[in-house]
Amino acid sequence: MDGTGKMIWSLLGVLGLAYGGMAALLFFFQGKLLYYPELGREVHATPRDHGLAYESLSLLTPDNERLDAWFVPKEQARASVLILHGNAGNISHRLDTIAMFHRLGYSVLIFDYRGYGRSTGQPSEAGLYRDAQTAWEYLTRQRGLPPGRIILFGESLGGAVAAWLAAREHPGALVLSSVFISVPEMAADLYPWLPARWLARPRYDTRAALAEITCPVLIAHSPADEIIPFHHGQALFIAAAEPKVFLPLAGGHNDGFIFMRSEWVDILADFLRRHIKQD
Repeated sequence: MDGTGKMIWSLLGVLGLAYGGMAALLFFFQGKLLYYPELGREVHATPRDHGLAYESLSLLTPDNERLDAWFVPKEQARASVLILHGNAGNISHRLDTIAMFHRLGYSVLIFDYRGYGRSTGQPSEAGLYRDAQTAWEYLTRQRGLPPGRIILFGESLGGAVAAWLAAREHPGALVLSSVFISVPEMAADLYPWLPARWLARPRYDTRAALAEITCPVLIAHSPADEIIPFHHGQALFIAAAEPKVFLPLAGGHNDGFIFMRSEWVDILADFLRRHIKQD
């Protein structure tokens, strides 16, 4: 083999090692790429800062983790909303969402997943599902709320958790805002040069959960979402059974929130009025 051939093989070897190293990093450090509890450990505000009375709760999971939570009551509430937030920050970063639902006439339960905010433990897929189930059981067992008068609202990663819960329980409605099809599908979009779909260990398969859901579904997504591509929202809408509504948002992933435009809030309010049973 001449010098040029050796150089080519050496270069290919270096590239192969680099490629393998990137694949290994993706495989072994998935938790660091998926969960960002460190972006907001401190709970810096409460619903009281929005003029809302609330109950501070500590929910105990079956595996003995303590979840920091708030229940924000609404007099003569139309129903109750269980908020499952995204993969960064904590419950104090969702005060605008809480206030929106309160204005629409709903009580709200919001909690921090294990490892987030003041909750104990470390996040994992099984753990987040367990946390969501714990919050559901607080509403249905301890507060005695009928399942059909509970709305599940999930944003981003929380949408996958909300869909998982909706597939196992019978909520009155499911609202998914800026949610991905699944982690493997997201990984394939983010790392198209790697076999990311097969390297992904967490599943968070929102589309598979939707196949088992019978409650009304509203899916909101922005074509300009730079983190979770728009085609994810479109695919989830196709997967959902009727009755369903698609709400196009605007702006990026972190500024396309439903509460930011009155017309979006109106669509959400109308959807819930039509599908949530009143006493």
